[in-house]
Amino acid sequence: MKNDLEMQFSSVLLLAHFCFAQTDYAPYFYDNGPNSNNGNMALLNLSEDTPKGTQIYVLNGTDPEGQPVKYGMTSEPGSKEYFRVHPKSGTVTLIEELDREAQDEIEVFVSISDGLNKVAEKVSVFVMDANDERPQFPQNMPSIVDVPENTTSGSSIYKVQAVDRDAGSGGSVTYFLQSSEPSTKFAIDHHSGVLRIKPGETLDYEKSRTHFITVVAKDGGGIYKGKQQVMSSSATLTINVIDAQDTPPVFVGTPYFGYVYEVSSPGSEIFTVFAKDGDMDNPNPIIYSIESGADGVFAINKTSGCITLKVYPAELKREIFNIKVKASEVSPEGKRLDFAVTTVTIRVVDLNNHPPTFFGENGPQNVFELTMYEHPPEGEFLRGLKITVNDSDQGSNAKFHLRLVGPGRMLRVVPQTVLNEAQVTVLVEDSAAMDFEKSQFLTFKLLAIEIDTPERFSATADIIIHLLDTNDNAPKFSSDFYIARIPENSPGGSSVVSVTATDPDSGLWGVVKYSIYGSGADLFLIQPDSGIIYTQPWASLDAEVKSKYNFYVKAEDSDGKYSLAEVFVTIMDLNDHSPAFNENSLEKTMVIGAPVKIEAVDEDAEEPNNVIEYSIMKSDPDDIFDMDADTGEIKLKPYIKSMDIVQNISNHKDCTWSVVVQAKDRGSPSFSTTTVVKIDITEATQLKGPLTSFLLKCRENPMQFLGLVSGVIIIMLFVTVFISTVIYVRNVKSNKILPSRRIIRRKRKPRRQDDFQQPFREECCGGKFRNEDLEIPTADNINRNNNVKGCSHRAPPSPPNAPDMPPPLPSHYRHGDREWTVPTVSASVASKTKKRSHRGKDNPVNTALVSELKLRLEQKNMANRY
Repeated sequence: MKNDLEMQFSSVLLLAHFCFAQTDYAPYFYDNGPNSNNGNMALLNLSEDTPKGTQIYVLNGTDPEGQPVKYGMTSEPGSKEYFRVHPKSGTVTLIEELDREAQDEIEVFVSISDGLNKVAEKVSVFVMDANDERPQFPQNMPSIVDVPENTTSGSSIYKVQAVDRDAGSGGSVTYFLQSSEPSTKFAIDHHSGVLRIKPGETLDYEKSRTHFITVVAKDGGGIYKGKQQVMSSSATLTINVIDAQDTPPVFVGTPYFGYVYEVSSPGSEIFTVFAKDGDMDNPNPIIYSIESGADGVFAINKTSGCITLKVYPAELKREIFNIKVKASEVSPEGKRLDFAVTTVTIRVVDLNNHPPTFFGENGPQNVFELTMYEHPPEGEFLRGLKITVNDSDQGSNAKFHLRLVGPGRMLRVVPQTVLNEAQVTVLVEDSAAMDFEKSQFLTFKLLAIEIDTPERFSATADIIIHLLDTNDNAPKFSSDFYIARIPENSPGGSSVVSVTATDPDSGLWGVVKYSIYGSGADLFLIQPDSGIIYTQPWASLDAEVKSKYNFYVKAEDSDGKYSLAEVFVTIMDLNDHSPAFNENSLEKTMVIGAPVKIEAVDEDAEEPNNVIEYSIMKSDPDDIFDMDADTGEIKLKPYIKSMDIVQNISNHKDCTWSVVVQAKDRGSPSFSTTTVVKIDITEATQLKGPLTSFLLKCRENPMQFLGLVSGVIIIMLFVTVFISTVIYVRNVKSNKILPSRRIIRRKRKPRRQDDFQQPFREECCGGKFRNEDLEIPTADNINRNNNVKGCSHRAPPSPPNAPDMPPPLPSHYRHGDREWTVPTVSASVASKTKKRSHRGKDNPVNTALVSELKLRLEQKNMANRY
């Protein structure tokens, strides 16, 4: 059943397909012509320089029924595929590089299909030329061309050919020559490439055997990748010039000179000439002959060229013979060809009997003078000297050396070796040494000494050079700097220092003018001619204000050449100030054993004017003080060690003594100042350590001590608060506190007003230095803890006028110790005690706590003291 249904369905499909096939039409391409960029791609022109990957065309077609179409493209079997088409859009892309020279036409099959029908067409794509090829020379082109040297001017010697495979102007070739030689002898026809010898030019083997030329082949240019391009190539040709018989013989080693000596005899060889054929590659034999000038006394060998003497020297009528010698080429057949003629000069030489001789313009001369400016350029020759040297002998007898002898190496003579005769030239070698200021004239000896003769004849000439001066020197100071000292009380217009500069040049060039400048030159002036420096008329010099000045002095000649020197002026201090005492040091407090210092200041600027010596002029009482002369420290005599001794020395109740002190400087003349110093003498406490040193220093600065006292009070307040807090906490935590000892209340002792200005100062001998009597505890109550019954208190007695001895001290008490109290805590305890005295009944717990606290504080104070 299932198979029957499938067969029926297939039959229906075949029937439907048959019906539709009968009515479906094939798709087709649009034919838009060869100049269109879409259609069927027929007759498409494509440049060979089109880049790979370029979209070059769009296949465009349609289906009559409007069905979607697809495009295709194939090539002949075995052919290279250059294009690829997109099946839907029809875009054709170049996938391979094009080369017109390799393939100028590409045939492809393009197709269009609607799914049922497919239409294919064969189209041709023409590859258009681009200028992408260079002209190429043939590989078998020779690199060397042989050309005979007698080739006529304008003759063709070679034809160059180059091929360019491009079409049109890019394939046309023109030729040019590129030669490394400055003027080439060759030319080339630009179109045919025929290489010729230039008209008017000839080849010469003897001058140049080889010529190198470069032939450049250039195309006519064309478009390549959108730009105009001209391409070229080159080839090098070597032109070998072939020698030809066209050059006459050439004599070697000319000019020729021969000599006949007095000892010569007939047959003696005088000189030998030598000639060779100018055509060196194929030379002909040379024969020699005498043309003229021999006068029958000389002969020449025709093959060797040797000239010989035919007679004795005494028979020679002349001293010099100029013989014309002819050298001729001979062909293999014996025929004479080209020839050349030269002159042989033969001199008759006698014995060495002539020394060298110097000649001037008018004949022999041995003194030559010249006037010139100093320092001529090095290498220049002395134009005013016209010297010629000559030796009339012949040969080695006439060979001599020239040498110039003189100061240094200023000049040099050339030539240094002479044969027979020469013009003497003198060159400048050391221009700096030719100095008018060193020497106004120079004398040199010019020597000419024979070299190879046993006689060693010589000649001497003097060269005297007179130098003229030029302005070649700047003025020069006698020193690079000048140091001057001038007293500070010098009046305006005083002479300070004299500077000197000299200019060795002559005339106006040697005249020196002086001037000064610089930041320190305001107070000074200088005489332009003499160089003397003065102070300004209005100048007032003060060493205390400024003691050092420096400035520059300039020496200049008439042409503006100058030099500088530095001037240092020191204002000398004079002793014009007296020492002055510091007002703050006229009242001093002296602690026994410690010095006090008196200070004075001297406003003078320099030592010894400002060095002060101190001395005591008078004191009352006398001979109680010593004074350091350098530091100004005053101290008591060593035997005064206590206030008792001071009291015994003077009957004054007041311990303020007056001392007349002198401050004297060490200047000349010396100045001094006296003043009265009031010294309060007091006795030092027995405290030791850093605190003692600090308190002693505080005597000079009371504010520092007040700051210390304020700090101590603040610290004790904090301590009191802390202790009170601790006691309160202890009372809260404790249920019952019993007293550990019996408490006896003391009467309140009258308190004296604390002296915060001098808290540690012991007063004596008067109200200012009076100490109140200290309450000295007895041995029965040494701890001052109020635990002893019957402790009596009395008011302090009135101070005596002059105490003889201090009151007795306890066993542990040391001299100079005083009782320390804590005002804050003592006041607090006393206040509470007073308050309880008005109450009928005391709280035993509170009384015990207060007593215990007071006891501990007193014990702590006593421990700190000892």
